Amino acid sequence: MAGGQKRNTLVNPLAHKAMDDFKYEIAREMGLPVQQGSEDYWGHLTSRDCGAVGGEMVRRMVAQYQMNLVAQNQEL
Repeated sequence: MAGGQKRNTLVNPLAHKAMDDFKYEIAREMGLPVQQGSEDYWGHLTSRDCGAVGGEMVRRMVAQYQMNLVAQNQEL
């Protein structure tokens, strides 16, 4: 395994489990053969599939943030 720098750290380390659950939920919805608890070994999947999971996570997080912004603006 590469020994490079890991820069994608969580702002709140307590969110690790929630993000991990979210990742596996998306992978399950996409029909990818991964099991929760596999300790992040997805070596049997293509980079495209793994990237699609991350991309979908970002899309959903951005959508949720946008919905929160709209809700906050409606309260004003």
